[in-house]
Amino acid sequence: MDQTIKKKLARNWFKTLQEVICQEIEELEAKKNIFKIKNWERGKNSNEGGGQFRILENGKIFEKVGVNFSEVYGKFSKEFRNRIPGGDKNPNFWAAGISVVMHMKNPHVPAMHFNTRYIYTSHGWFGGGMDVTPCLKDKSLEKWFHNELKKSCDKHNKNFYKKYKKWCDEYFYLPHRKEPRGIGGIFFDYKKENWEKDFDFVRESNT
Repeated sequence: MDQTIKKKLARNWFKTLQEVICQEIEELEAKKNIFKIKNWERGKNSNEGGGQFRILENGKIFEKVGVNFSEVYGKFSKEFRNRIPGGDKNPNFWAAGISVVMHMKNPHVPAMHFNTRYIYTSHGWFGGGMDVTPCLKDKSLEKWFHNELKKSCDKHNKNFYKKYKKWCDEYFYLPHRKEPRGIGGIFFDYKKENWEKDFDFVRESNT
């Protein structure tokens, strides 16, 4: 598949997902047009893409929600290009993704975060993850959440859950507090083995 088509498919999925999530939140809140929307541009003097912030505050169910989409492109600096996979071969980059953070009014419902992205330098890859942070300890919630993640991962590869859970546990560990952030989740990056299968997994993990 042509790389241009891959970029468009990934970009359109992230943008559509932003629309779907915001619409579903509005249905739960039983109120339309409750998100404050702000478009932004990466380069003020050149065309380098941009994105859109969508923010909800003080809803009946949601205390604060951010549903943010971006599509940016440009050229890595000489100091930075060697730190990014493929950047040493091609300093040009393109990236699109979605990032969501939700904080609920009910303290029994945990805060949730997830993001997914597709990046292209001299090659492309998917990355992302999700995790939740409860205010109150709830072992039954923790068990349910991780069972759901495992079921989603197992549809694609029986090794994904264990591997990506470990990555998340390490990524979100707080050394100064000697504890993890919340009850964990999954985290993955540099997925480039099979674009179609990787894209299927990304869509599964987002829904």
